[in-house]
Amino acid sequence: MMRKERLIVPVVVGLTLLWAVAQYIASVLFERELARALEDLAARGDFAVERTQVHRGWLESSGTIQLTPRFGRAWHLELPYEARHGVISTRIDGELRPHVGPADDRLFGDLLPSSPPLWQARYHTLGATLGGHLELAPFVISQQARELEFRGGRVTFGGVYGDWRLQATLAPWRLSDGETTLEAGPATLESRYAYTEDAHHFTQQDLLKVEHLAWHQSALDLDATGLVLHSRTALDEEELRIESELRLDRLVTADEVLLTGRVAVELSRINADALRGVLSVLRDEAARGEADRQGRELLSLLEDDLMGLLRDSPRLDIHAIDLDSPMLGIDARGDGALFFDARRLEGLDLAALGDPEEQARWRSRLYGDVSWDQVPPVVALWLGLPLGTEDLAIDVVRGRVRINGRPLPPALERLQ
Repeated sequence: MMRKERLIVPVVVGLTLLWAVAQYIASVLFERELARALEDLAARGDFAVERTQVHRGWLESSGTIQLTPRFGRAWHLELPYEARHGVISTRIDGELRPHVGPADDRLFGDLLPSSPPLWQARYHTLGATLGGHLELAPFVISQQARELEFRGGRVTFGGVYGDWRLQATLAPWRLSDGETTLEAGPATLESRYAYTEDAHHFTQQDLLKVEHLAWHQSALDLDATGLVLHSRTALDEEELRIESELRLDRLVTADEVLLTGRVAVELSRINADALRGVLSVLRDEAARGEADRQGRELLSLLEDDLMGLLRDSPRLDIHAIDLDSPMLGIDARGDGALFFDARRLEGLDLAALGDPEEQARWRSRLYGDVSWDQVPPVVALWLGLPLGTEDLAIDVVRGRVRINGRPLPPALERLQ
């Protein structure tokens, strides 16, 4: 019996030490993963990211994450959090505190008579995975004849370092100004963001679905259903590519279908090294507290890299245009491509883009062609082409547009 009693003390001490070490490791791993994720978010370049009021402890940690857009001060976001560490997992509780406008008003509290939304998450130590959710409460904002009615929503997020997912579900909302109203929803957003360290390479995929979108005023009613936007953005060693597809089930006015169909486009050949150079300059400026540089001063810092974005001759591919308008009796089906001539970029001046002559020099770098199959006779007549014209070949040479080898009609020529 005495031997067993002697063994109890070292066993208890050993288990206590083991628990303390595990607890310490769990808190260290949480802090490490949070710091890495924030660094990579800042490296992407969309936001300036800062963590303030940081407290690191074995049992509890806390702080506030600040997100500010790189350009402008229209808004910033505060995410205060408290983390309670366990050996197996860490629970995080926080708030969502958006600030908007030049006066830095709190959206929830100053502009809306409601408390900031709360969010919860759990970080699993062994798998290094995070999962959480945010509930958006309904609210109504009224200002004289204007009113915004939001019916709430839910956001879930999660993933592992280098691969994050987000899904948002929003109930219908309504904005009215007298007799004019805009209604949207319900809507869902699914997003996935995968990246390498420091966001040197990344891929983001987004899928937005809006079941109903309606604009009503005294002289015009537009009702759209089945609006779907899918986009994919990828940055690799050589280029940034952005692919987008917009689908519309139908747009109705006066009880007739005005438009239905889809458009798919892709922007490519945006030089990757130049883009990383732009983001690096912006990060350095933010780190020095000089993010408020404006106009020519900021442009002078970025000009070389901004022009470098064009050195591979950016290209816009129109993979598909498939639109029908039963109401107007017009169909549009075609494809094509446009690109920018990047030779002798030193002849262009970013700072003078407000000058019409400089704008003309930039337009003269545009080349491409677009085809339109089975052209309706009314379109051919409008363009001054024979009524029997079935297809259009639209060519762009040095920024000038020709259709089936002919210059544009005078009314359209003046728009170039």
